[in-house]
Amino acid sequence: MLDLMQTLPAFVYLIPIIAFFGTGNPPGILATIVFGMPPVIRLTCLGMRGVPGSIKEAAVAFGASRWQLLKDVKLPLARPSIMTGVNQTILMCLSMMVIISLIGGGGLGKVILEALQYAAKRPGLLGGFAILFCAMVMDRIVQGAFRLDVKR
Repeated sequence: MLDLMQTLPAFVYLIPIIAFFGTGNPPGILATIVFGMPPVIRLTCLGMRGVPGSIKEAAVAFGASRWQLLKDVKLPLARPSIMTGVNQTILMCLSMMVIISLIGGGGLGKVILEALQYAAKRPGLLGGFAILFCAMVMDRIVQGAFRLDVKR
């Protein structure tokens, strides 16, 4: 299922979503979720599989239950990979903004779409830089939260 979600072009998501849910912001949010989920799922699985067997074996030897093994061993060791997946998901969702504006979604994507329709360079560039700025701020927030969590 993840392969299907990652390989389909973004516009293909819009066809069934428009057919079932119409146009506007709610279908745009649904399409963005479907488009942005695969990186975080794949990188979480990769991080969990990358935990060394010797560490898991040591935790079990010291009496860790399956829940404790997950909560106290696997998740903390997989956290860098998980946070990379969160970062990639945020960036992919921001990239969907312009595509979602094609089905009636608002926001910065609408500004860029209107700039494309009227060949207005300045508003298009401003909208693009605004999305870039949002991506940079969200990236720094996620990195900061990860650093704070690692220091604890």
